[in-house]
Amino acid sequence: MQFILGIISILLAEVVRDIYHIAGHYWQPIKQFHLLHHKAYRRDFSIANMETYKKSQLYNDVPEALCMVGLTAAIAILTQSPGMWLGCVYSFVFLVPAVLRSQGMLLATDLSHKPGDLVGIPALWRVNRTYHWRHHFDETNAYFAGHFTSVDRMIGTSLSLKGKVVAVTGASGALGQGLIEELSRQGAKVIAITTSPAAVFKPGTTTLAWELGAESDLLSHLQEVDILIVNHGANVYGDRSPASVYQSYEVNTFSTLRLTDLFLNTVTRSHERATKELWINTSEAEVNPAFSPLYELSKRALGDLVTLRRLEAPCIIRKLVLGPFKSQLNPYGVMSAPWVARAIIFLAKRDFRDIIVTINPITYLLFPMKELFQSLYFRLFTKNAKVSVNPMSGNVVDRSTSKFN
Repeated sequence: MQFILGIISILLAEVVRDIYHIAGHYWQPIKQFHLLHHKAYRRDFSIANMETYKKSQLYNDVPEALCMVGLTAAIAILTQSPGMWLGCVYSFVFLVPAVLRSQGMLLATDLSHKPGDLVGIPALWRVNRTYHWRHHFDETNAYFAGHFTSVDRMIGTSLSLKGKVVAVTGASGALGQGLIEELSRQGAKVIAITTSPAAVFKPGTTTLAWELGAESDLLSHLQEVDILIVNHGANVYGDRSPASVYQSYEVNTFSTLRLTDLFLNTVTRSHERATKELWINTSEAEVNPAFSPLYELSKRALGDLVTLRRLEAPCIIRKLVLGPFKSQLNPYGVMSAPWVARAIIFLAKRDFRDIIVTINPITYLLFPMKELFQSLYFRLFTKNAKVSVNPMSGNVVDRSTSKFN
């Protein structure tokens, strides 16, 4: 029991730290001191000015740690539970180094501010360097979490869409239109990628025409895109002719896979590991019948291939696992596309990597299990591959190594 209370006290200490951090952005008495913290670092997290760095430690980090110590100690005294003192001890781990740094006695900063290139994608449950980089240099009024990402996930600051360049394929469809509307409301700069050039979009939306099979023509545009949402698809319903087989897989599977590889190839600079994302609409047909066999088969193939790509992706890949919504592909859908679009954005801002929106409760149980075991299977029985794209031809080049994951 005391061990559980100790874990709770550590989580409370982190909540206190995150609240103090958020206050540092909005409460004027401490805002000026928190700004010193931001001024102390260059974009590679190297220290920009030693005096500013020491002042930021003294006037921002030390008071923050004192609040953690004081409040956890007060709770331990009030509850008279020995386990609750663990949070106080945990807080001292931050207080002592902050005091030493403020006096120039400890130049090494903490792990989330370690200088150098970003080498991984933003972590899901804990704050790594890539996650925290976004707070300093992408959007300062988001990504507030200090060690655990729980507070950001609760209040919807795990992803900022403000100012992001977001491209949406299948833009003329019902969901595409809904996503464009919601993304614009969130302050994103939206590019509608469509095979219907005559389609009309929300004012301020940039339109980009493309043709199926000519995905490589989009490469130069994808270089400037922060988030690509691959949303186009085809549904041949009960048709099982050879032509329908090829159409279903070409549109639902291989076109998406080509766009996936093209976009991942644009992640070439350190900061793009933090800012770029790929969202792919795979559908709940990954785990449930779609009553359209070729749609189901092609979407399941896509889902498995996306799971495979995730293993070594240079940026975040989110799956959109959507139930039946009313659209041109499914006029019998029971959910409205605008509502689904709002739910997708709501969950993305809370850093859900598998965004499930459906009325079917079974999907919420089956899909995480399927994704876990499929990912484990791929890790055990596939090789580590380095994928690149020829920028002139758009052809995918697989430079595999012999190292097993």
